[in-house]
Amino acid sequence: MNKKDFDGLMRGLKEARAHAQGKPTPGLKIHVRRRVDVAAIRARTELSQEAFARRIGVSVGTLRNWEQGRRKPEGPAMILLSLLERDPGIVERTLSKAA
Repeated sequence: MNKKDFDGLMRGLKEARAHAQGKPTPGLKIHVRRRVDVAAIRARTELSQEAFARRIGVSVGTLRNWEQGRRKPEGPAMILLSLLERDPGIVERTLSKAA
């Protein structure tokens, strides 16, 4: 490995560590999708609408509005749904009493 490649790897590792520690990371861009298929995400968790709504802290009415396209999740809800899309068990593991 040449010095330029090594220096680039080290710079990337330092930036990743700073980000993981909550420090500002210049140039870092986080991509949060504009649309998610809420019904598909819920289906992957194998939870009813009521159970899923409880797990993510929204009303069943809000969840139904998202699933039927009458409303769109925004802000923290969109981030949480994006995480659930990648890892349907993240809420259970994070909020379980055994953790």
